[in-house]
Amino acid sequence: MSPLQQVTVLGATGSIGLSTLDVIGRHPERYQIFALSGFSRLTELEALCLLYRPRFAVVPEAAAAHQLQVDLRAAGLATEVLHGPAGLCQVAAHPEVDTVMAAIVGAAGLPPTLAAVEAGKKVLLANKEALVMSGALFMQAVKRSGAVLLPIDSEHNAIFQCLPGDYARGLPQVGVRRILLTASGGPFREMPLAQLQDVTPEQACAHPNWSMGRKISVDSASMMNKGLELIEACWLFDAKPAQIEVVVHPQSVIHSLVDYVDGSVLAQLGNPDMRTPISHALAWPERIDSGVAPLDLFAVARLDFQAPDEQRFPCLRLARQAAEAGGTAPAMLNAANEVAVAAFLERRIRFPEIASIIDSVLNAEAVRAVENLDTVLAADKRARSLAQQCLGGSSRGEV
Repeated sequence: MSPLQQVTVLGATGSIGLSTLDVIGRHPERYQIFALSGFSRLTELEALCLLYRPRFAVVPEAAAAHQLQVDLRAAGLATEVLHGPAGLCQVAAHPEVDTVMAAIVGAAGLPPTLAAVEAGKKVLLANKEALVMSGALFMQAVKRSGAVLLPIDSEHNAIFQCLPGDYARGLPQVGVRRILLTASGGPFREMPLAQLQDVTPEQACAHPNWSMGRKISVDSASMMNKGLELIEACWLFDAKPAQIEVVVHPQSVIHSLVDYVDGSVLAQLGNPDMRTPISHALAWPERIDSGVAPLDLFAVARLDFQAPDEQRFPCLRLARQAAEAGGTAPAMLNAANEVAVAAFLERRIRFPEIASIIDSVLNAEAVRAVENLDTVLAADKRARSLAQQCLGGSSRGEV
């Protein structure tokens, strides 16, 4: 028997983190939890620590770390509690860690994910924003360190499974004509456009197929999630934006497809459950049981496809434009979106204003070449400031 794989789960209390722990819990002979991190659900994090007994836990603030440390010691646990970005980076890059699940939502996930990459870990990438923001810098670090980067987004994991093993030689060189990136269309796919003005955060978060966190659920409703995934796919698979086509597939059974020059189209199918890509990446290149029920094609009965409506989903158009512009544009797109989505969830703006704010931010600042991580972080900070200015100019109040 080989030693247990030591796993750090960044974002353990979120939907991806909990699904990861579910898969790991099914295979105690293979995996051991080394570290867990949580952001706001600290009661849940404490419960997970009591269950999995990690070496480390990480929380945002020193006061919360002290309290959790006291509680865990009282329960007889030797878990050491760290805090802040430095703590996240420490447990991501620790010499004893084999695998890091990078599932912190948004730009906050970039530093620890990059730390895991630079330390040469097996990195399961669920934080698409890290790659969207840092692009070339991130992939250069992967090559330099020898890290193994495996995508967790169901679409990118599907593409990874459908591409040949030597796809890094270049898509045209391995006979790939295009990548077909599927999208469910979210809860507003067929809603009359005029009604989008009045949709609520609760409606936006009620995804018809997937169970996700609030931010990513809103991104799915606006299709910004698919735009970010388009940018991520460009970096993961060394593809140009023109080589990636978004296809709306409401059933969420086909997770993505790869079209080859000989007319073959390979697809990966499965029930909409994130434990499938998580288990694939955890065990890669092997396969393990994920706990997901087998796909019943007779119950599915039909598979539908349609082109995305960019009038309904302007965020998709903005993301493609950012992908084509390159440089700091994707980082600014992501930052503006995070600010706008937070404002929508707080009922400060209406749903269509998310795209309007992003558009304003992208048009307010010239795109710069990305020279280093400081350039990326400066662009992120500037875009957030511009987005906040857009919010300050709104006179709508609560909606």
